[in-house]
Parts: sequence; structure tokens; C-alpha cells
Amino acid sequence: MAELVLAIFGPTASGKSAVAEEIAQRIPAELVSADAMQVYRNLPILTNQSGFPTRLVGILDLGEEGSVADYQRLAHDAIDEILAAGRTPVVVGGTGLYLRAALADLELPPPPRPCVRERFERLYENQGAERAHELLSERDPAAAAVVHANDRRRVVRALELADAGASLRPADDRLWSGETRHPTLIVGLDVPADELEWRIETRTGEMFERGVEEEVARAVAGEVSATARSIHGLQEVAELPREEATASLIVSTRRYAAYQRKWMRRIPGLVRVDGTRPAGEVADEILTLARQVGSVASAG
Repeated sequence: MAELVLAIFGPTASGKSAVAEEIAQRIPAELVSADAMQVYRNLPILTNQSGFPTRLVGILDLGEEGSVADYQRLAHDAIDEILAAGRTPVVVGGTGLYLRAALADLELPPPPRPCVRERFERLYENQGAERAHELLSERDPAAAAVVHANDRRRVVRALELADAGASLRPADDRLWSGETRHPTLIVGLDVPADELEWRIETRTGEMFERGVEEEVARAVAGEVSATARSIHGLQEVAELPREEATASLIVSTRRYAAYQRKWMRRIPGLVRVDGTRPAGEVADEILTLARQVGSVASAG
């Protein structure tokens, strides 16, 4: 029986999905997404969803609110189910919090209450970023120290949590601890920044060629929840002309990739592998590493 969980992390455009799919071609394995954007359906181009069978992809309508707590419960159930069937779970994604939620038992903050979120959204809008951040400093100095005043989403979320008696930056922060529910090999795909920038530019151009503008137009014509509106690139593609949207999306994607590279340095026990090679070669190296540290499902 398979005992080891494989986790593949890396910045956007590093080739995580392709590598995970190659692994699933080599051993009895199932993929579990750890991507906060791919939980929503009807935006496969914008959120770079693969056609390969992957759990926890496209599970929410755009009008539904998503939460890490709900994701964690579903991810734990999926991983346990795959292991019980004698297959290897391959958790793949670039959202650091979702990856940790899938692999560990996190004590997560309460989900946002719409009425509270709306109150702090209005405060931020009407009184400005500095006043909202000042209020956060009064209520939760630790959170205010790590959240920039111009980061509207995180300032509002931090105020919500403070209102509920929780914190965006709890004193006992186990997010980046090494604890996991099952024996786990975490691999990070290492791709040089210049190569990553080229891949991001190429992939962004391909998204527009594949019809991302029409996809987004259909999506925003219906109900879109607050969490779905935070999907990377949704606002740019919906509101800007193609040339401006392309440039803006490239810049914001590069910025997000830089955050993900920082997350890689914080994940305990993460093993870096060269992500510039063909996906099959990377998959073979990961399976060699996996067999050295634990038991994975056998094709034979």
C-alpha cells in the first residue's frame, strides 16, 4: 500500500502540473490541486486548469464563497481516500496556504462574515487605506506590521479576524511548521527568474489567443463572489483593452511568482529540483527521491 504523499510546489509557470501528470503516468497516483483559483469552474483558461483528472478543481460556482477551512476538509478526505485505495496522492499547486492546509492540520481562522466584510470594505473605501491600516494597528499590531496599507484585501481580512477575536498573524503560527498528517515528500520546482519571466509572458499571450477575454466576459456577466473576484487576472481581463490587460497581467503574475519563490524558502523540508528540464525527467527524479524516503504505489 502506498504510504507517502507527494507534494509539488513552485512558482506559476514552473511546470508543476505537467510534472505531476507525468508522475501519474508512471505509478498509480491521483492528483489533488492546491490552488486557490482552480477551485472555481468556468474559468479554465484564466486559472490554467489542465484537462488531466485532478481532485478539487472546478468544485465551486463563481457565485460561491470559498474558504481555506472548507478546502482543508475536502483535501484531507481526498488524500485519505487515495491512500486507502493503495494509490499515491500527488498534491500539486502554487498557493502556499492551500498546500499546507492539504498536508497538515491547521487551526484556521473563522471564515469571513459577509456583513462584517462589507463594513470594513466600506471603511477602507470611504476613509482610505491609511485610516483602515491605522485601525488595524490599534486592534492587531502584529498583523498590521506584516500587511501594507495598500493591500486592500489583506487589510480588510485582518480587520475581520480582529473583529472575531482572531489574528492574521497569530502568536502560535504553525503555518510553516514541518508537521504533516502523513509522511510527505515536498518538492519545489526551481526555475531561474529570467526563464520564469519568459514562460509567464508566453503563457499570458497564449491565454488571450485561446479566448480568455470571452471566458471572463461570460463569467462576470453572472454572479461572482468576493473570493472569486480575487482570482488573479480577472479584473484586468474584464476591464482593460487587450494590450493593457496583457501587460498588467504579466506584471502582476511576475510579482505573484516572486512571492511564491519566497514561500519555497519557508517550507520546511522542501527539496528543490531543477524545473528547467522536460517534465518526464523531473518526474523520474522525484520518484527516485520518493523511493528513498518512503513507499509509493507500484505500477506492478
